[in-house]
Amino acid sequence: MTRTSSQTLLLGVGAVGAVLGGGEAQAAVIQWVAGIVIPNTIDGLYIKVDSQTTGPNVAALPGWDLNPYGTSTTTMSWFGANGGGTATYPGASPGWQSLDWGMEVGPALNFNNVATVVGAEPGKWKLNALNYFGFRFVADGGTTHYGWGAIQIGANMGTRTFVSLNWENIANTPIFVASLTSGAADPNPSAVPETSTVAAGALAGLALGARFVVQRRRQATRRGSDLVQA
Repeated sequence: MTRTSSQTLLLGVGAVGAVLGGGEAQAAVIQWVAGIVIPNTIDGLYIKVDSQTTGPNVAALPGWDLNPYGTSTTTMSWFGANGGGTATYPGASPGWQSLDWGMEVGPALNFNNVATVVGAEPGKWKLNALNYFGFRFVADGGTTHYGWGAIQIGANMGTRTFVSLNWENIANTPIFVASLTSGAADPNPSAVPETSTVAAGALAGLALGARFVVQRRRQATRRGSDLVQA
């Protein structure tokens, strides 16, 4: 059960924002690094997102959200709880669920529970590769949340490992497939900066901005005092 340090950075940005007169709660990405094999069975692996737990069947995990399963070596099936499901690649057919780095997962996408499609085209699942997927689930409190996850696929679709999940803690808030997952890597790292780097840069920038505002306010106060004395 692991939460990324990027969540702390995002909350830190919110704290700096409060110095500037904001103070509103900031959205945070919650991370779960799992590293659990998905059995090549009719039950597969049942996943409960907000409690970060898994189970071998429905009875073992009440309130489950996602269920990758199946005995095939050419496809992997998905089963989802009411209100949940996996995202379809934009403009593609259901089953094309392998998302690109940087894609947004939110209300604009279609969500369903169908078997995966393997192939070379964008959106199709890739063998011997880390595949990213988007998902939607209903939390214990009844609110809908969006997230993305990573599954490592081996030489066939029957060889697979549930690597991790990342999701927004604010209901109905989109999330981007981004570098928050241990074991997941950007296939084109030069195109998208590390999220931790971006967050740290944003935090530093906001801190400098806050310092500038405070300095300007002090200068204005001093000038006002000089005018009164004159």
